[in-house]
Amino acid sequence: MTISRRSTLPHPARWRQGLLAACAPGLPPRRRALALVGAGLFGALALALAPTPARAATAPSTMAVNATVQATCLNTVTPLAFGVYTGALAAATATVTVTCTNTTLYNVGLNAGLGTGATVTTRALTGPATAQLAYLLTSDAGYATNWGNTVSADTVAGTGTGAAQPITIYGQIAAGQYFAPGAYTDTITATVTY
Repeated sequence: MTISRRSTLPHPARWRQGLLAACAPGLPPRRRALALVGAGLFGALALALAPTPARAATAPSTMAVNATVQATCLNTVTPLAFGVYTGALAAATATVTVTCTNTTLYNVGLNAGLGTGATVTTRALTGPATAQLAYLLTSDAGYATNWGNTVSADTVAGTGTGAAQPITIYGQIAAGQYFAPGAYTDTITATVTY
């Protein structure tokens, strides 16, 4: 867009001339004041008429976000390895690691295993010719508290924290069992009730 010289719109050159005139030495104070006011008006008008960048309009809205955490528990168990049994008392430990959602109450139970006729208080490792080597599982290092599978009776209770919680299983084979040499095994299932 071209502005002719006759336009009344302020021009940067005119604004500068007004400022120079106002600052000229020897100008009477009244004329100096008028020149400064005029230069200021020209400057303000020039700024007011300067093009301004377009601004985008906004229309905000909100979105609700939600989820429901369900109580959950997981567990893993390490092997219980007694090693070589020579007829002397043998002890070993394993670890069941429980991970439950925070504040979730749980109970860990250990079943009787696979030995024929075994119960949670008389577990048995089975070896050659179905020979059985009796052993016990407890929740304490003194082997006084049998670890079974009945909630609130002989299980181990806990409260989830959201992190893994290791719990020690104490195993013991009583002394004086002299069965046929060979490998003796059993499988115990650990169950978390929550």
